Order: sequence, then C-alpha cells, then structure tokens
Amino acid sequence: MARKLSKGDKVEWETSQGKTEGKVVKKQTTPTKIKGHKVKASKTDPQYIVESAKTGKRAAHKPGALHKA
Repeated sequence: MARKLSKGDKVEWETSQGKTEGKVVKKQTTPTKIKGHKVKASKTDPQYIVESAKTGKRAAHKPGALHKA
C-alpha cells in the first residue's frame, strides 16, 4: 500500500497492459469525473489523480493501487 503521496511524486501501478509509471497530480477528496467516468472520492476514502508518463492521460486510483517508483 502507498504511504502518503504528494503532488509530483513518481508512482507506478498495474494496468491490463502491465506496469505503468507516472506522477501524482493531486489528492482527490470530493467526487469528480475523468473522461466521463465517475470518481467516488471523499475525505474518508480519497483517490489520487495520476498522469501517465508515457501517454500523458490522467486517471484516478485508490492509494493501495499506487506504489512509489
């Protein structure tokens, strides 16, 4: 499980294509949408918005899915 992550931290996560690397854009603590997908984030269940180093696309992940690179 990821420790406290901060904006700019380099992280990696698993995708269906394998391991992906990128950086933390922000900690999301309120519901939002990314590419039409609902992100059910809250203060008690935050998610991190990450940006892929390879594609530049953004996605939301729960803290347990991210590992510092």
